[in-house]
Amino acid sequence: MRLVGDKTNIAMMLIILLSGLTSYAQESHIGNLVGNAKHGKALYQRYCIFCHGPEGDGNGQSAPYLDPKPRDFTKATFKCRSTPSGSLPLDSDLYDTITRGVHASGMPSWRPLLRQERADLVAYIKTFSPRFHEEKPDPPIQMPPEPSTSPESVKRGGQIFQSMNCALCHGKEGRGNGPSAAALTDSRGYPIRPFDLTSGTRLKCGDSDEGIFRDLSTGLDGTPMPSFASALKPDQIWDLVHYIATLRAAAKLADSR
Repeated sequence: MRLVGDKTNIAMMLIILLSGLTSYAQESHIGNLVGNAKHGKALYQRYCIFCHGPEGDGNGQSAPYLDPKPRDFTKATFKCRSTPSGSLPLDSDLYDTITRGVHASGMPSWRPLLRQERADLVAYIKTFSPRFHEEKPDPPIQMPPEPSTSPESVKRGGQIFQSMNCALCHGKEGRGNGPSAAALTDSRGYPIRPFDLTSGTRLKCGDSDEGIFRDLSTGLDGTPMPSFASALKPDQIWDLVHYIATLRAAAKLADSR
């Protein structure tokens, strides 16, 4: 009888443990919104499962046909964040990505969904990785006000673009065709092309100078794009932002000839 009791106790402990593993990070907090994972699951199964898969590992039915590949939520590694490289994103970062979409990828904007529904999706996405239960995001990076652009700032930014070897991946004209571009892979081993900085105002994680500053400061985790927060001072990052803005204008002029 004692053996039976021991087995029963062990079984009960396993049930409790497993239920705990599937219930972590059941909420998200975006402003005054509180997202609920139970509600988010139904939305995920309707809108997200075909790309990101039932397990959230990026292996949905449509995944083989997409480039770049869908995000693997089980790794909790996200490109678009306001937090430092290696940190979890804020709930608001995930919410913004769902709202905005990811330009030049298969991830569309889900702005037509209600704000509450997007918050619920964030809560459910967090259940795929224990990191959201075990860790807290680092504080977001500090972004000083943008100084006015000037020819001097653009010139300094161009020098930084060269000294930091940005052209190796993005190319001298920023078209994403640098000498290292063809050999680059992401953290899952899939080929990944550097972003074409001349392709328009929309970038992977936003369409503003502040968005470019953030991406240069945080890096795009899971990709070869590093963080420059420790290598450059904030004013140098702003110079680089101003230079990148001129690449679009230069490419448009060259293409019109």
